[in-house]
Amino acid sequence: MALLRSVTLLRDRVADWSAYPFTVPAIRSLETLEIRSKICFFVGENGSGKSTLLEAIAENYGFGREGGSRSFYRTTTESVSSIVPLSKALRIAFSARTGLGFYLRAESFFNIATQVDEMGLQDGYGGQSLHAQSHGESFLSVLENRFRRKGFYVLDEPEAALSPQRQLSMLALLNSLLKKNEDIQFLIASHSPILLAYPQAQIFSFDEGMIKEISYRETSPYQIVSRFIARPEVYLRQLFDELPLKQDD
Repeated sequence: MALLRSVTLLRDRVADWSAYPFTVPAIRSLETLEIRSKICFFVGENGSGKSTLLEAIAENYGFGREGGSRSFYRTTTESVSSIVPLSKALRIAFSARTGLGFYLRAESFFNIATQVDEMGLQDGYGGQSLHAQSHGESFLSVLENRFRRKGFYVLDEPEAALSPQRQLSMLALLNSLLKKNEDIQFLIASHSPILLAYPQAQIFSFDEGMIKEISYRETSPYQIVSRFIARPEVYLRQLFDELPLKQDD
């Protein structure tokens, strides 16, 4: 059972279509996304709007704007606050809205790790400061210690801190959690062809100025990486031949 069922942009609630993020084509064209899966991915090029919509959904659910649980309220950047108008213009339907869950946002993870230390919550994150671990170790520590029970879990580009091997570990962890918990759901923005491969995941592409559901093999990360790995020398030759060579003065 999916907790998040649909996301609708109520167009009459948009006060200024010329203001960000309503200038982003995919956001501007949003009508309703029907969510059917317990694991759903947003995929698209940088600037396509996938993380923007993800942040607005997290804001609407009540998570801290820079990540964490609903008890985290740290905000240090104006860019994070800019998603509030979008959040207020969304109608988000849940089959169950428990308030439980976690928002893991790679871009501001350092600030959340600092707040964990300030609040003395290290025991709930593996027993030591997240700052005392490598970036990848601290990410996995959060996944292993905070993603244990039912709830709504939002992740923004978690692969930013994880090696390919640890992305596989993350897939195994997600699979274990989904099998053990009926009322659990993951919403993930990602560029990773490894994470996007999760079976039966629902994938929405934000490319080409619209949001549409696509298959795994239709995603640009899968297509680019698979073609590159098959013939890297061809891709590199074409790439380098198209770049102007620097001349020594």
